[in-house]
Amino acid sequence: MERAQKQQVTETLRQDLADTVCVVITHQTGLTVAEVTQLRRQMRNAGARYRVTKNRLVKRALEGTQFETLAPLFTGPTAIAFSRDPVAAAKVAVEYANRNNKLTIVGGGLSGQPLDAAAVKALATLPSLDELRGRIIGLIQAPATKLAGLLQAPAGQLARVLAAHAEAAGGAASAAAPSEPAAAESEAAGDAPAAEAVAAADTEATGDAPAAEAAAAADTEATGGSAPTE
Repeated sequence: MERAQKQQVTETLRQDLADTVCVVITHQTGLTVAEVTQLRRQMRNAGARYRVTKNRLVKRALEGTQFETLAPLFTGPTAIAFSRDPVAAAKVAVEYANRNNKLTIVGGGLSGQPLDAAAVKALATLPSLDELRGRIIGLIQAPATKLAGLLQAPAGQLARVLAAHAEAAGGAASAAAPSEPAAAESEAAGDAPAAEAVAAADTEATGDAPAAEAAAAADTEATGGSAPTE
Protein backbone atom coordinates (compact mmCIF):
# COMPACT_ATOMS: atom_id res chain seq x y z
CA MET A 1 0.00 0.00 0.00
CA GLU A 2 1.40 3.34 -1.05
CA ARG A 3 1.91 6.16 1.39
CA ALA A 4 -0.92 8.27 -0.04
CA GLN A 5 -3.28 5.34 0.26
CA LYS A 6 -2.21 4.75 3.85
CA GLN A 7 -2.89 8.38 4.71
CA GLN A 8 -6.30 8.19 3.09
CA VAL A 9 -7.19 4.99 4.97
CA THR A 10 -5.99 6.52 8.23
CA GLU A 11 -8.00 9.70 7.71
CA THR A 12 -11.12 7.74 6.79
CA LEU A 13 -10.80 5.64 9.93
CA ARG A 14 -10.29 8.74 12.06
CA GLN A 15 -13.46 10.32 10.69
CA ASP A 16 -15.42 7.12 11.23
CA LEU A 17 -14.22 6.80 14.82
CA ALA A 18 -15.00 10.46 15.51
CA ASP A 19 -18.69 9.79 14.73
CA THR A 20 -18.74 6.46 16.57
CA VAL A 21 -20.22 5.68 19.97
CA CYS A 22 -19.42 1.97 20.21
CA VAL A 23 -16.25 0.20 19.04
CA VAL A 24 -15.65 -3.56 19.25
CA ILE A 25 -12.20 -5.01 18.64
CA THR A 26 -12.09 -8.60 17.41
CA HIS A 27 -9.60 -11.24 16.39
CA GLN A 28 -10.51 -13.14 13.27
CA THR A 29 -8.69 -16.38 12.48
CA GLY A 30 -9.52 -18.25 9.32
CA LEU A 31 -12.74 -16.45 8.37
CA THR A 32 -13.53 -17.03 4.72
CA VAL A 33 -14.49 -14.29 2.30
CA ALA A 34 -18.09 -15.52 2.40
CA GLU A 35 -18.16 -15.42 6.20
CA VAL A 36 -16.71 -11.91 6.33
CA THR A 37 -19.23 -10.79 3.70
CA GLN A 38 -22.07 -12.27 5.76
CA LEU A 39 -20.84 -10.54 8.92
CA ARG A 40 -20.56 -7.20 7.13
CA ARG A 41 -24.11 -7.58 5.82
CA GLN A 42 -25.42 -8.25 9.30
CA MET A 43 -23.56 -5.21 10.58
CA ARG A 44 -25.07 -2.99 7.89
CA ASN A 45 -28.57 -4.25 8.64
CA ALA A 46 -28.07 -3.27 12.28
CA GLY A 47 -26.65 0.16 11.41
CA ALA A 48 -23.05 -0.82 12.17
CA ARG A 49 -19.89 -1.42 10.13
CA TYR A 50 -17.16 -4.04 10.16
CA ARG A 51 -13.68 -3.48 8.79
CA VAL A 52 -10.47 -5.50 8.65
CA THR A 53 -7.58 -3.14 9.22
CA LYS A 54 -3.83 -2.95 9.71
CA ASN A 55 -2.97 -2.38 13.35
CA ARG A 56 -0.43 0.36 12.66
CA LEU A 57 -2.90 2.37 10.60
CA VAL A 58 -5.64 1.99 13.20
CA LYS A 59 -3.36 3.18 15.97
CA ARG A 60 -2.62 6.30 13.94
CA ALA A 61 -6.32 6.83 13.31
CA LEU A 62 -7.06 6.55 17.04
CA GLU A 63 -4.72 9.43 17.89
CA GLY A 64 -6.69 12.45 19.05
CA THR A 65 -9.98 10.55 19.30
CA GLN A 66 -11.94 9.46 22.37
CA PHE A 67 -10.83 5.84 21.73
CA GLU A 68 -7.10 6.55 21.77
CA THR A 69 -6.70 4.44 24.93
CA LEU A 70 -7.73 1.32 22.96
CA ALA A 71 -4.51 1.32 20.93
CA PRO A 72 -2.79 -1.43 23.01
CA LEU A 73 -5.56 -3.89 22.06
CA PHE A 74 -4.61 -3.83 18.39
CA THR A 75 -2.28 -6.80 18.18
CA GLY A 76 -2.60 -9.83 15.96
CA PRO A 77 -5.22 -10.36 13.22
CA THR A 78 -7.67 -7.65 14.29
CA ALA A 79 -10.83 -6.22 12.82
CA ILE A 80 -13.13 -3.60 14.25
CA ALA A 81 -16.90 -3.21 14.40
CA PHE A 82 -18.31 0.24 15.16
CA SER A 83 -21.63 2.02 15.25
CA ARG A 84 -23.31 5.22 16.36
CA ASP A 85 -25.81 3.07 18.19
CA PRO A 86 -24.34 2.27 21.62
CA VAL A 87 -25.29 -1.42 21.34
CA ALA A 88 -25.60 -2.39 17.66
CA ALA A 89 -21.94 -3.22 16.90
CA ALA A 90 -21.48 -5.18 20.13
CA LYS A 91 -24.73 -7.11 19.66
CA VAL A 92 -23.95 -8.27 16.11
CA ALA A 93 -20.29 -9.07 16.87
CA VAL A 94 -21.06 -11.08 20.00
CA GLU A 95 -23.93 -12.97 18.38
CA TYR A 96 -21.74 -13.87 15.42
CA ALA A 97 -18.85 -14.91 17.67
CA ASN A 98 -21.20 -17.19 19.60
CA ARG A 99 -22.07 -18.98 16.36
CA ASN A 100 -18.61 -18.96 14.81
CA ASN A 101 -15.51 -19.56 16.94
CA LYS A 102 -13.29 -18.07 14.24
CA LEU A 103 -14.24 -14.65 15.61
CA THR A 104 -13.13 -13.67 19.12
CA ILE A 105 -14.11 -10.57 21.11
CA VAL A 106 -11.01 -8.79 22.45
CA GLY A 107 -12.49 -5.62 23.93
CA GLY A 108 -13.92 -2.32 22.89
CA GLY A 109 -15.03 1.13 23.94
CA LEU A 110 -18.26 2.99 24.62
CA SER A 111 -18.18 6.77 24.27
CA GLY A 112 -14.50 6.77 25.14
CA GLN A 113 -14.84 4.37 28.05
CA PRO A 114 -12.64 1.26 27.59
CA LEU A 115 -14.42 -2.11 27.79
CA ASP A 116 -12.97 -5.55 28.24
CA ALA A 117 -14.37 -8.62 26.49
CA ALA A 118 -16.80 -9.38 29.34
CA ALA A 119 -18.14 -5.82 29.29
CA VAL A 120 -18.67 -5.98 25.52
CA LYS A 121 -20.62 -9.21 25.92
CA ALA A 122 -22.71 -7.66 28.68
CA LEU A 123 -23.36 -4.63 26.48
CA ALA A 124 -24.59 -6.94 23.71
CA THR A 125 -27.41 -8.20 25.95
CA LEU A 126 -28.96 -4.74 26.16
CA PRO A 127 -31.65 -3.65 23.70
CA SER A 128 -30.52 -1.52 20.79
CA LEU A 129 -31.46 2.13 20.46
CA ASP A 130 -34.27 1.28 18.04
CA GLU A 131 -35.61 -1.36 20.41
CA LEU A 132 -35.48 1.10 23.30
CA ARG A 133 -37.35 3.67 21.25
CA GLY A 134 -40.03 1.12 20.47
CA ARG A 135 -40.36 0.21 24.13
CA ILE A 136 -40.53 3.85 25.20
CA ILE A 137 -43.20 4.59 22.62
CA GLY A 138 -45.13 1.56 23.83
CA LEU A 139 -44.86 2.73 27.43
CA ILE A 140 -46.05 6.20 26.47
CA GLN A 141 -48.96 5.03 24.35
CA ALA A 142 -50.26 2.37 26.74
CA PRO A 143 -50.88 4.71 29.71
CA ALA A 144 -52.42 7.26 27.34
CA THR A 145 -54.94 4.65 26.17
CA LYS A 146 -55.66 3.61 29.73
CA LEU A 147 -55.99 7.23 30.80
CA ALA A 148 -58.46 7.93 28.02
CA GLY A 149 -60.55 4.97 29.14
CA LEU A 150 -60.45 6.09 32.74
CA LEU A 151 -61.51 9.59 31.78
CA GLN A 152 -64.38 8.39 29.59
CA ALA A 153 -65.79 5.88 32.03
CA PRO A 154 -66.34 8.28 34.97
CA ALA A 155 -67.79 10.86 32.58
CA GLY A 156 -70.43 8.38 31.46
CA GLN A 157 -71.15 7.36 35.00
CA LEU A 158 -71.45 10.99 36.07
CA ALA A 159 -73.87 11.70 33.23
CA ARG A 160 -76.03 8.77 34.30
CA VAL A 161 -75.99 9.90 37.91
CA LEU A 162 -76.98 13.45 36.98
CA ALA A 163 -79.76 12.17 34.78
CA ALA A 164 -81.05 10.00 37.60
CA HIS A 165 -81.02 12.95 39.99
CA ALA A 166 -82.82 15.09 37.45
CA GLU A 167 -85.54 12.48 37.02
CA ALA A 168 -85.87 12.10 40.77
CA ALA A 169 -86.17 15.86 41.23
CA GLY A 170 -88.81 16.07 38.52
CA GLY A 171 -90.85 13.29 40.11
CA ALA A 172 -90.68 14.94 43.52
CA ALA A 173 -91.91 18.24 42.08
CA SER A 174 -94.80 16.51 40.34
CA ALA A 175 -95.77 14.73 43.54
CA ALA A 176 -95.58 17.94 45.56
CA ALA A 177 -97.81 19.98 43.20
CA PRO A 178 -101.12 18.09 43.63
CA SER A 179 -100.59 17.80 47.39
CA GLU A 180 -101.08 21.56 47.92
CA PRO A 181 -104.87 21.57 47.21
CA ALA A 182 -105.17 18.55 49.43
CA ALA A 183 -103.45 20.47 52.20
CA ALA A 184 -105.83 23.38 51.67
CA GLU A 185 -108.77 21.02 51.88
CA SER A 186 -107.32 19.53 55.04
CA GLU A 187 -107.00 22.98 56.57
CA ALA A 188 -110.53 23.79 55.54
CA ALA A 189 -111.74 20.52 57.00
CA GLY A 190 -109.86 21.31 60.19
CA ASP A 191 -111.58 24.72 60.43
CA ALA A 192 -115.04 23.25 59.88
CA PRO A 193 -115.56 22.05 63.48
CA ALA A 194 -114.62 25.49 64.79
CA ALA A 195 -117.04 27.14 62.44
CA GLU A 196 -119.77 24.71 63.45
CA ALA A 197 -119.09 25.44 67.12
CA VAL A 198 -119.42 29.18 66.52
CA ALA A 199 -122.61 28.62 64.59
CA ALA A 200 -123.96 26.46 67.40
CA ALA A 201 -123.09 29.12 69.95
CA ASP A 202 -124.92 31.72 67.87
CA THR A 203 -127.91 29.46 67.59
CA GLU A 204 -128.01 28.95 71.33
CA ALA A 205 -127.71 32.67 71.91
CA THR A 206 -130.53 33.32 69.47
CA GLY A 207 -132.68 30.71 71.14
CA ASP A 208 -132.20 32.29 74.58
CA ALA A 209 -133.24 35.77 73.41
CA PRO A 210 -137.05 35.14 73.49
CA ALA A 211 -136.77 33.61 76.93
CA ALA A 212 -135.03 36.69 78.22
CA GLU A 213 -137.66 38.91 76.68
CA ALA A 214 -140.43 36.87 78.27
CA ALA A 215 -138.81 37.12 81.66
CA ALA A 216 -138.49 40.87 81.32
CA ALA A 217 -142.15 41.18 80.38
CA ALA A 218 -143.14 39.14 83.39
CA ASP A 219 -141.17 41.40 85.65
CA THR A 220 -142.82 44.45 84.17
CA GLU A 221 -146.26 43.04 84.67
CA ALA A 222 -145.49 42.09 88.22
CA THR A 223 -144.29 45.58 88.99
CA GLY A 224 -147.25 47.22 87.38
CA GLY A 225 -149.70 45.02 89.21
CA SER A 226 -148.41 45.70 92.68
CA ALA A 227 -148.28 49.46 92.46
CA PRO A 228 -152.10 50.11 92.61
CA THR A 229 -152.51 47.87 95.65
CA GLU A 230 -150.54 50.30 97.72
